[in-house]
Amino acid sequence: MAILSNVSFSRSNVYLKPSLSHLPSSPSSRHHCLIRCSLEGKEVVSPLVWSLGEEVSKRSLLALVSASLFVVDPALAFKGGGPYGQGVTRGQDLSGKDFSGQTLIRQDFKTSILRQANFKGAKLLGASFFDADLTGADLSETDLRGADFSLANVTKVNLTNANLEGATATGNTSFKGSNITGADFTDVLLRDDQREYLCKIADGVNATTGNATRDTLLCN
Repeated sequence: MAILSNVSFSRSNVYLKPSLSHLPSSPSSRHHCLIRCSLEGKEVVSPLVWSLGEEVSKRSLLALVSASLFVVDPALAFKGGGPYGQGVTRGQDLSGKDFSGQTLIRQDFKTSILRQANFKGAKLLGASFFDADLTGADLSETDLRGADFSLANVTKVNLTNANLEGATATGNTSFKGSNITGADFTDVLLRDDQREYLCKIADGVNATTGNATRDTLLCN
């Protein structure tokens, strides 16, 4: 009913009466607030409601901000996941490849074959070796904090002085025959049988953290 009170009819025209409370005080500004158009041959004059335009702008901005929250930061995603282009390391046969000394933070090696690969001294924080085959690989002196070895084959791997703090090694992960002298297993998720096995061969102190391997495995 409030809207209809601002409408008047004549024989040839329809007018929407401007509400002065929505119009700027300056006459020249008021002129720019009017939209003139033709509607079925009848002239319509209506005020441009600035508050509506501001509301639409606010909602549009809010929508853009909300949408941005769902955009994954590239820095947080795994690298090398492919499936195309150079540097793809996921699902690849990388047997014998030399990664020594490289910075491979959050690198994606999921399901890759990494037999006898050389990672000595590499920075592999948060890297994923999920279901990868690392048989005979050299991971000595590597930074493997937060790495994922779930379901990985880590047999006969050189883990001398590697720092695996916070890594995950659940599922069928096997360290059988690996050298773990000086390796740091602080807070590593392990199956009980794997922890028992590693405690039997644990020895040394990590050169970087100063933690004894047996202590980090919580061996009795």
